Amino acid sequence: MENYICIHGHFYQPPRENPWLEAIERQASAQPYHDWNKRITAECYMPNSIARILDDKGRIDRIINNYSRISFNFGPTLLSWMEAEEPETYARILEADIMSRDRFSGHGSAMAQGYNHAILPLCNNRDRLTQVIWGISDFTRRFGRRPEGMWMPETAVDLQTLDVMAQQGIKFVVLAPHQAKNIRKRGESKWQSVADYGIDTGRVYEIELPGGQNMAVFFYNGVISSAVGFQRLLGDGSNFLNRLMGAFSPGRDYSQLVHIAVDGETFGHHHQFGEMALAFVIDKIESDMKVRLTNYGEYLEKNPPSWCAEIWDNSSWSCCHGVERWREDCGCSTGGNPGWRQKWRAPLRRALDELRDRLEPLYASEAGNLFNDPWAARNDYIDLIMDHEPEAAGRFFEAHARRPLDDKERIRALELLEMQRHALLMYTSCGWFFDDLAGIETLQVLQYAGRAIQLAEKLSGKSDIEAPFLETLDEAKSNQPEKGNGRDLYLKHVRPSIIDDPDIAAHYAMRSLFGNFPQRADFYSRVIDCRDMQTVERDGDKLILGSCAITSKITGESSDLDFAAIYQRTAKACLHLKKPEPIDKEYEDARQKKIAEMRGVFEKEQDMTRVFRLMEECFRDGCFELANLIEDERLEIFERIFMAAVTDFRAHARQMFARITPVVELMPGLDMKPMPRFEAIANEHFHFQLLDDFLRRPVLPDAVRSLLKTAECLNIKWQENRLEPEIRSIIETLAREALQSPADTAARHNLTTALRAEKILPFAVNFYETQNHCYALLRNQYPEIKAAADKGDPDAVNSIEELKTLGTLLSIKVDD
Repeated sequence: MENYICIHGHFYQPPRENPWLEAIERQASAQPYHDWNKRITAECYMPNSIARILDDKGRIDRIINNYSRISFNFGPTLLSWMEAEEPETYARILEADIMSRDRFSGHGSAMAQGYNHAILPLCNNRDRLTQVIWGISDFTRRFGRRPEGMWMPETAVDLQTLDVMAQQGIKFVVLAPHQAKNIRKRGESKWQSVADYGIDTGRVYEIELPGGQNMAVFFYNGVISSAVGFQRLLGDGSNFLNRLMGAFSPGRDYSQLVHIAVDGETFGHHHQFGEMALAFVIDKIESDMKVRLTNYGEYLEKNPPSWCAEIWDNSSWSCCHGVERWREDCGCSTGGNPGWRQKWRAPLRRALDELRDRLEPLYASEAGNLFNDPWAARNDYIDLIMDHEPEAAGRFFEAHARRPLDDKERIRALELLEMQRHALLMYTSCGWFFDDLAGIETLQVLQYAGRAIQLAEKLSGKSDIEAPFLETLDEAKSNQPEKGNGRDLYLKHVRPSIIDDPDIAAHYAMRSLFGNFPQRADFYSRVIDCRDMQTVERDGDKLILGSCAITSKITGESSDLDFAAIYQRTAKACLHLKKPEPIDKEYEDARQKKIAEMRGVFEKEQDMTRVFRLMEECFRDGCFELANLIEDERLEIFERIFMAAVTDFRAHARQMFARITPVVELMPGLDMKPMPRFEAIANEHFHFQLLDDFLRRPVLPDAVRSLLKTAECLNIKWQENRLEPEIRSIIETLAREALQSPADTAARHNLTTALRAEKILPFAVNFYETQNHCYALLRNQYPEIKAAADKGDPDAVNSIEELKTLGTLLSIKVDD
């Protein structure tokens, strides 16, 4: 009788996008990465798609895609971000599901998930259904198949939620062992409590649902799961394997399943190199053990449930009080802040529930004028969330509109749906999970609420929706007195995050001061069409004038603006919003005369105070300075200014070094030391020269060695934190070029010489990405070239030696 092992990873991050930009802003707490999604992708999601198995000499023996051998789910909003920002990792995740179907009898390892990780038992009926439908639809579009199983956020469960999932075609779920209440063998009538002895997690169970359907449920092994997640079992792959193998019970008369479920981030983010421990274990199971890896779909097909189970309604895996962690001060917390309480959770949920209940009748009434069934339209809106192209919008409105809608009606319909989307996003579970109201996760759900409020007040023509929301938030108080209450946090963090069309125009105008911008450009959640751009430059100062149309990618709403921006030691942009009503010709003629006067004064280097005054008069609908821009845009502008200065400084550093060096070389003979100012000039010169040596094709190791020797004589202090990332990037580019051009022997040679030169450096370069590219290069090319070499092809013989050298330089095992 065959026994099985299944390892499930729940990979999830909350949606983090600014709702007005549809982009994640820089998150300081994630440094050195831009944001937490970027950081956790680098530490976990990407490494698990290319996990290393080492030989006994510490060389890379193989690289495998862990996802193809485990069971996994990814949050839909995380995959949406990853598709745009980390496409290579995203592609490997999708590929893993295809590979797993071949490995596991046609059953893919990926599971669906409730759309934005809301606690489903706490949702109202409509929201629960939409969360499930959106999760399934998102999964189906990405993975090209219907999901068999669905991960319930925080494994929070009740029978009503399971009923909804079963009606949508879901076959199985995974729960924690403590969520089981009673069991009985199929065909028997007497239930047995599992309170005293726990549930046998080695088999699958069946739950009878109120709607007459059944749901298969797997209760994971809680002891081993906890050891993996919280007791550092991943520190030793052999111990991890032994714990899994030791969980089988001899003498059982059925095919046992030892399975665990943990946060996927355990494998690499929470525990460094956890992905390698996982790769070691699944490789050993596949090659040496007398059990089989499986996923839940395959095991369920081969071993249909022979036992039934009852569950504890409103239970979860991360709150021993049920689902109270997401609505009450139940005592559950991260434990990182002793003495803090979570009394803020209840008023936060009450504020959002009250807001949701105000928005529902507005949506039903207004959308009822546009759609046959407003709630069916909302359920299908996921199709437009995933595809904003006009063709998709056409299909959507053809299916749901009560009549052909004009452009204004379409915009209104989409704004109503966007109001509902943000009303769903504001229930993301992380808003309640952590210790304090002022955490970034809670501020994020408040941002979603803020966007829903903004749309509701626009659509209703009323301004009375935000006020009662803030009144309830008054009751939610931070553990940190200086942070205040929910209202304070909303006013401090949500209101300033609102970025409307004039703000977008200002960002665009500011960016245009420091580089050429295309006439038509995607700019966050908008498309900008620029017209009549005029540029005037004088002695490093710059004035730009232009007009632009700004169109939402999501709703299609558009506005026209005129703008002017000026750079003179600092940057300033002023805007003129083109009103839709008829233009006052007399006013507009006078404004154009002032614009011409402003340009003339600027060109002739006359009174700049007058230039600024005229600019504010002609473009009076808003003035912006660098401080008004989001941090990412400020940094982008500073980087452009800095790089322009670096280019100039690089040339000056070389000239100064060349002039001063002959004098400095005389100083030791006169018992004198070089001045500190020379050391600064020399350090910059050698920094730039070393980078130039690595940019040469091919890199000349002897030239690098000579430079390092000269630098040593001059006591140069290499700035590793500056040089390593730049040299790493150069070598990664060479590795990518060699992989993409397999017939190009020069590309391989360029990479080899750069790696040889790196070995001479007085500091180490991180070769993680380079090793990944070169492993693929060796795997793809070595067998074919080796076959040609064995037949006596002299070029192939040389190539084999070079490939072996690459393997040696990068600690990759190359075995004939």
